[in-house]
Amino acid sequence: MKASVPLQLQSDQREREREREAAKMSTHELLSRVMKEEPVGSRSKVTVVGVGMVGMASAVSVLLKDLCDELALVDVMEDKLKGEAMDLQHGALFLKTHKIVADKDYSVTANSKVVVVTAGARQQEGESRLNLVQRNVNIFKFIIPNIVKYSPNCILLVVSNPVDILTYVAWKLSGFPRHRVIGSGTNLDSARFRHLMGEKFHLHPSSCHGWIIGEHGDSSVAVWSGVNVAGVSLQKLNPKMGAEDDGEHWKEVHKKVVDGAYEVIRLKGYTSWAIGMSVADLVESVMKNLHRVHPVSTLVQGLHGVKDEVFLSVPCVLGSSGLTDVVHMTLKPEEEQQLMKSADTLWGVQKELTL
Repeated sequence: MKASVPLQLQSDQREREREREAAKMSTHELLSRVMKEEPVGSRSKVTVVGVGMVGMASAVSVLLKDLCDELALVDVMEDKLKGEAMDLQHGALFLKTHKIVADKDYSVTANSKVVVVTAGARQQEGESRLNLVQRNVNIFKFIIPNIVKYSPNCILLVVSNPVDILTYVAWKLSGFPRHRVIGSGTNLDSARFRHLMGEKFHLHPSSCHGWIIGEHGDSSVAVWSGVNVAGVSLQKLNPKMGAEDDGEHWKEVHKKVVDGAYEVIRLKGYTSWAIGMSVADLVESVMKNLHRVHPVSTLVQGLHGVKDEVFLSVPCVLGSSGLTDVVHMTLKPEEEQQLMKSADTLWGVQKELTL
C-alpha cells in the first residue's frame, strides 16, 4: 500500500501537466491551414436591395431553393436590416447557404452574380403602380450607381413598381447592355392566371399554359390564342374565349389577375409571398443557366409594332448570361393592338421622367 502513494502522486502530477499544456492552446489551433493563398470568394452571390416585405420574401425564397453560396442584404433602415439579417443567420443551420451578410454600405454587395432590386416606396391601397413612378425614380438614382460600382458584371433584376418603367430607368442609369437588365414583369401575372385556370379545371397550374404579356399592371394583355392544356387550344374549343360575349366569362379570369394585387393589398396591406417566389423562379433560371422561357420585362422597341423605347413583358429566355433571346409570339391583330396600347400607356408616363 505504501508504494502506491508515490504512483498516485505521479499520476496527479502528469494530469496537472496535461491541463497546463492544454491551457496554452487556443481554439485558433482547431484548424490546420492547408492552402497558403486566400480562399476563393463567392461563386454564386445574390444581393437583395430592400428588406421590406417583398425583399425578405425574395431572400427567403432564394435561400430555400439553395440558389446562392452568399446572400447580401442592403437597405437604408439600419435596425431593420440588422434584425432581418440576424433572423436569417439564426436559421443558417437549416439552409445550405453558409454566408449571409448585410450592410447599409453597398461594398457588401461586391461581385454579385444577380442583384435583385425591391427597394422603393410601397404601393398604397387603391394606388396604381404608375403613380409610384417619380418617387421611385429618385430612389433608383442612388441605388443603381452603387450596384454598378461594386458588381459591374452583374445581372440586374428589377422588382420595384412600376416595374416596367423602373427597369427602363435601371437600364439607362446602369449603362448595362439590355440583356443584363431584366424586370420581373408579368412572370407573376402569368402565374396568377395559371393558378386561376387551374382552379377552373381542377389542375395543377404547371399543367395550365397561358401568357400574360405587356405591362405588369392594369393594361396587361392576356394572349387568349395561346391558352392551352396538353397542347389543346382552349380558343379552338371556345372561339369567343376572352371576348365580351364569352358565355364562359374568361375575361373575368384576366380581370382577377389585374385586380389580384389590389385585393391582396386591401386584405393584408401588401403583397409578398407570390412575388418572392416569382423572383426566386427567375433567379433560378439565371443561376442554373436553365434557358427557361419567362414573361419578363425587356426592351420591346421594334417588336409587335412598338415604336418607342419602352420595356414590356414578352416571353424571354433566361440563362447565366441574362436574357439571351426573345420569343416572337404569333399574336392576333387585337392582341397586338392591346400590346401597343400598353406600350403607349407606359410611354406617356416615361417620356415625362427626368433621369
